[in-house]
Amino acid sequence: MGASGKPDYTDEQLALRGNRFPPLKIEEMTPEQRAMVIGVMTGKRAAMQGPYNVLLRSPDMGMKAQAFGEEVRFGSSLGLRLNELAILLVARDWTCQFMWHAHRAIAIEAGLEEATVDAIASREAPAQLKHDEAVVYGFCKELLGTKQVSDATFAVTKEAFGERGVVDLMGTLAYYQLVAMALNVDRYPVPEGQHHALA
Repeated sequence: MGASGKPDYTDEQLALRGNRFPPLKIEEMTPEQRAMVIGVMTGKRAAMQGPYNVLLRSPDMGMKAQAFGEEVRFGSSLGLRLNELAILLVARDWTCQFMWHAHRAIAIEAGLEEATVDAIASREAPAQLKHDEAVVYGFCKELLGTKQVSDATFAVTKEAFGERGVVDLMGTLAYYQLVAMALNVDRYPVPEGQHHALA
């Protein structure tokens, strides 16, 4: 713990990475940036990988964004399997290589069929989806593709998950599009030794 009673972190612990946005060093950070680091590292995520090196450049916004991200990832009423399906659909829609790399294994471990994940990667409709997966897939594809949802799609989604589920699903799509923007603008690298999985 530092003199302030707040945790101290080393550059090695944070392991910040970036491309167009060079990785920030602890000694370079403003108090606001350090506060954001503490917010991320002491939260449920407890890792600074992904968009956080970019979001640190606007730490007040970044702090709010990471709190929103923690809620949509860990507090969604949809559960992990369906939430990860939505995240993968955003990653594919944006051809966001690191997001796909980070969430593919999580999605499969959460119960998505590997064939479903591979079909999404290939921009193909999955051959077999459980009912709840088909509802999420249909809602996300329609909203991402057309920026609207039809009355029929809204009704099916509301029936399956309730009004909260519809809003939670929109929240996941919204947050992960911000993440995709940050990663793609930065040209954030996948881990060393890994390849780009999305064509």
